[in-house]
Amino acid sequence: MNAASRALERSHVAPNNIGRVKIPGPHLVATYKAGREIYGQGDTVTKYYQVKTGTVRVYRLLEEGRRQIVSFHFAGEVFGVEAGSTHRFFAAAITETTLAVFRQHTVKEHSRELLGFALDGMARAQEHLLVVGRQCAVERMAAFLLDLSHRLGRLRQLRLPMSRQDIADYLGLTIETVSRVMTKLKERSIIALQDTRAIDIMKPGALRSLCQ
Repeated sequence: MNAASRALERSHVAPNNIGRVKIPGPHLVATYKAGREIYGQGDTVTKYYQVKTGTVRVYRLLEEGRRQIVSFHFAGEVFGVEAGSTHRFFAAAITETTLAVFRQHTVKEHSRELLGFALDGMARAQEHLLVVGRQCAVERMAAFLLDLSHRLGRLRQLRLPMSRQDIADYLGLTIETVSRVMTKLKERSIIALQDTRAIDIMKPGALRSLCQ
């Protein structure tokens, strides 16, 4: 088993536990419609967020106009905690999303809870670099579907909140390649496609093998 596959296996344990952690203390609750920006690159960091419902993408716009998605965040996960005074990325709601909003000055008060999220985020970022940097398109998609399944509660029936363009921008592929890989996995009976957003994982073992 290679490094990327081992990282995937390790990362599949923590999120289900961390995702259930609720940050204590006073906070606001805000709802964002699909597509609405939560914060922009260069904005002053004044808040951080925990997803209550919905899905968030964090991304950067590159000089040539392309978009690189660096992470997705689901219910229970925290984002927006920055070491500096300004945000380095954009964040936007993919679906209608409800967030618990905390003031940045409370980071020290919640350090114990946030440490788990921070370590999980670091591991996931390292894993993502391995996947995008070393694996072919089929292997990238297999790793993505496995990670998504485990983060959503080890589900085998997935309803993707993100579009295929989102997936392409996350995995460093074109949308045509994403569609072609989905078809290839379907033809091998590893997944079943109910529609463009509904995926049944028929052979999870085969997906894991593709990451090795």
